[in-house]
Amino acid sequence: MKTVNPFRQLFAGLTLTAMTLAAPAFAAETVNVELLGERGGAMEITLSQDSIVAGEVTFQVSNMAMDTPHEMIVVKLDGAGQQFVVDPASEKVDEAAVNALGEVSGLKATETGELTLTLEPGDYALICNLKGHVTAGMVVPFTVTAG
Repeated sequence: MKTVNPFRQLFAGLTLTAMTLAAPAFAAETVNVELLGERGGAMEITLSQDSIVAGEVTFQVSNMAMDTPHEMIVVKLDGAGQQFVVDPASEKVDEAAVNALGEVSGLKATETGELTLTLEPGDYALICNLKGHVTAGMVVPFTVTAG
């Protein structure tokens, strides 16, 4: 006759339940972002992919510059091809006038940062909104798809 230890069964059930609860329902998609360029020259933002599946997205941001600080702001666009209006006095985009969702700011040269957002399908852009950086080329569009 086989005996069953009820505590062993309970422990096994609790362990399985704990593992199930601890496992995420889905993993965040990771996008690598490089902020490139120095003052007085061309600047750009590069992405590891320009199409992202809707849901949780983690932006791993690296300032690749040797001397120039940068930032990364995620903006939800009204539509593909939307242009940013840069104020001539400040040489920046009015962040209150765009749908800014989050940012990694104050990245000194060679520093890194991270931002995780939940994004819905649509058109987006990343910008560096430090003085003169948008006009120097630090805007990159990307699309979030339904899957």
